[in-house]
Amino acid sequence: MYDLDAFLTHAINSLAGTNPAIDFLMIWVSAIGVPLLVLAVAGQWWRQGDRDHTRHVLVAAGLSFLFGLAINQVIPVLVHRIRPYDAGISHLLIAPSADPSFPSDHATATFAIAAAFLLLGMRRLGLWFLAGALLVTVSRVYIGTHYVSDVLGGALTGIIAAMAVRALYWEGTRLDRLITRIL
Repeated sequence: MYDLDAFLTHAINSLAGTNPAIDFLMIWVSAIGVPLLVLAVAGQWWRQGDRDHTRHVLVAAGLSFLFGLAINQVIPVLVHRIRPYDAGISHLLIAPSADPSFPSDHATATFAIAAAFLLLGMRRLGLWFLAGALLVTVSRVYIGTHYVSDVLGGALTGIIAAMAVRALYWEGTRLDRLITRIL
């Protein structure tokens, strides 16, 4: 399985350095993709339409994001994986990272947001967030900082976090009404 992971990682990362414009785009997406998605979520707070449902989804997306990243703090205690550039698999386009490679926090964060929107019925926005999540995760492999399995593991963590939040944070409860009526 490692051989396939290394092959796929190298195949995607081997494109790095061949086109300066694409390199710049991928570095940019990797650096600001998560903050842009978070701002896009926050910007929906004042959206017209079914305001209570929209706000419930936004809170659930935020909770999914935070829960997914919390899970990612535990996983490296159990699995410590070196970065692909340290293993000679990829060529790094940005500064090296000190934390373990698995799972990708970027993938977890972006997929948690997309999954929350999709699971809670805001499919059109959810698909846009999914497209953003895919672009961010591909950029992380492209720039050489993650294996393909790191971003897949991060995506799975984000989806699991969104499913857990969906199961535990219900729309219309007293807590939900309190939070969604702010502002």
